[in-house]
Amino acid sequence: MDIRIGVVNTAKELALELPDDTDPASVHGALEAALAVDFGVFRLTDAKGRTVGVPADKIAYIDIDPGDGTKSFGFS
Repeated sequence: MDIRIGVVNTAKELALELPDDTDPASVHGALEAALAVDFGVFRLTDAKGRTVGVPADKIAYIDIDPGDGTKSFGFS
């Protein structure tokens, strides 16, 4: 599963590759939990074991690609 996170006032986005067995619902739950509290931090651990944390109030968007082979290519 690939995730891209846009951060407010930052030109580049964070790109993470999560383990294939990651449940998208758990990612959504972690985001909702981080947004529900003041000064919450959205944390994910990538496929290599590195942990990334982003202050929840600084997240502009999150793009989740489940990696199930439905990516389009070219003009499709």
